[in-house]
Amino acid sequence: MKIALVGYGKMGHMIENCARAMGHDIVATIDVAAKDATNLVAAGDSKAVAEAVKLSGAEGVIEFSHPTAVIANLKALIPLGIPVVCGTTGWAKSEGEITSLCASSNGTCMRSSNFSIGVNMFYKIVEEAAKVMAEYSDYDVAVWEAHHNQKADSPSGTALEVARRVMLGNKSKTEMVFDAFHEKPKSNELHVSSTRVGFVPGTHTVFFDSPADSIELTHRARSREGFAKGSVVALEKLVSKLADGSLSRGKLYGMEDLF
Repeated sequence: MKIALVGYGKMGHMIENCARAMGHDIVATIDVAAKDATNLVAAGDSKAVAEAVKLSGAEGVIEFSHPTAVIANLKALIPLGIPVVCGTTGWAKSEGEITSLCASSNGTCMRSSNFSIGVNMFYKIVEEAAKVMAEYSDYDVAVWEAHHNQKADSPSGTALEVARRVMLGNKSKTEMVFDAFHEKPKSNELHVSSTRVGFVPGTHTVFFDSPADSIELTHRARSREGFAKGSVVALEKLVSKLADGSLSRGKLYGMEDLF
């Protein structure tokens, strides 16, 4: 497959290596700063991003840019009609807008806070565990995540999805709290806390705590390679499922649609 990469930082380079190793052609690398990108565009110039993708002849796009650029990029890319896989996080509040854009332009986008296969299995484990533990009122639950100090958003998109899965399993938790507490937490509040330090690729932990004991579920990434390879697999599956009709154009999809 001919793939265009929008965002050519550390993750973009890793995606390129994974994609080539999997037999794909990288026909364009587009970035606002990376001097080794095939297309260097001005910050905020999403039209130039779309034009570079269009001229490259790409059959699929992987977008890993920045939270401040992702919405403009998606608005420019989706109407091209080329399947887009987006791994940039920090735009959950705009999902409705992008869903509408997919429908109106017959474009297709798959987004995920984390394309790692292991993380997506972790989501399922967390949801089931939260459901089981919700039967026992002695156990409270919280979510914590840690990432490297270059990450631009907090909490991580993965932590938000983990928290959402906890709340699906435990209906008593109805509100996420991301800030520090200055008073006793309410029983319906789910604390989602973040740490930014050093070079941590990504660690996510769910705590179930009672007076008698504590249970911890943790996913710890060893490197970004799982995220990178997962995004290429997601694009492969998205294109394949669009071709065989098991997925249809004009929609915003998630990794859950592949499992």
